[in-house]
Amino acid sequence: MSRRRFLLLAATLVALNTFFWLAQGGLALPGALIDRFFGPRMIRAEVIVGGPLQVNDFRLDRGVITTTAPGSITIRERDGTVVTISVSPETKVIAGPRVRDVSQLRPPMRVLVVRKANAPATQIQVEGRLAG
Repeated sequence: MSRRRFLLLAATLVALNTFFWLAQGGLALPGALIDRFFGPRMIRAEVIVGGPLQVNDFRLDRGVITTTAPGSITIRERDGTVVTISVSPETKVIAGPRVRDVSQLRPPMRVLVVRKANAPATQIQVEGRLAG
């Protein structure tokens, strides 16, 4: 009887694994939908993510750095809104090999800033530099 149970359990696990392997792309949001909301045309967003223990409120801002100061950067978003965002030494900067630190950010770099609600930025992704 235990051998029969083992074979039934093994067959069930293989079938379940196969289902999730084949269905993983179908259960995700379509790429076009994600690009529409978070693609290059996004100006700013507030994303609220719920988990089993807490709810996290993230703010995403995309724009051109206009000024930098110790502990903050100011960006101008595409709709003309100017936002000053606090940064910390722990802020992760994602850019090429030349820019590794918040202190190396300069106008007129285009950036995408991720932060929790009103907290300092957790991540800044450099998307390019304005021509000119």
